[in-house]
Amino acid sequence: MAAPPRARTPQAVLFACGQNSVRSPMAASLLQQMFPQALYVKSAGVKKGELDPFAVAVMAELGQDISRHKPMTFEELEDWEGLNFDLIITLSPEAHHKALDLTRTDAAEVEYWPTVDPTGTEGNRDQKLAAYREVCDGLLLRIRKRFAKGGAASG
Repeated sequence: MAAPPRARTPQAVLFACGQNSVRSPMAASLLQQMFPQALYVKSAGVKKGELDPFAVAVMAELGQDISRHKPMTFEELEDWEGLNFDLIITLSPEAHHKALDLTRTDAAEVEYWPTVDPTGTEGNRDQKLAAYREVCDGLLLRIRKRFAKGGAASG
């Protein structure tokens, strides 16, 4: 029996959040590392933010360097290379609404993965880093579940 269309692995994935400074670059890096040759992965935001140093630090703990990531908006990405993605994963309500608006005339599938924005976390550096790690861990679990082939990526 053929798998439902939702289950097929896309070729081009866009992660989107509010400012493209924490959640979407983290998710894009995680997925790209899992499938370096098989998938085209990008990230964008509704508005343009500044890359968050806590996101850079947490990803570095996993051996992933996102320090050169340049936050960009949906519009900048579209102008630069087009929005030719078959899956857009949105991580914030505003990104989800934007993606739905942009895909009214496209065949792209849009999935909403509500993800907490850790930038508002109060406390000292360790408490803030813990909040960012929690977001990263949650994204990693969702990515493994969504993109696992035959359960090979479970664990």
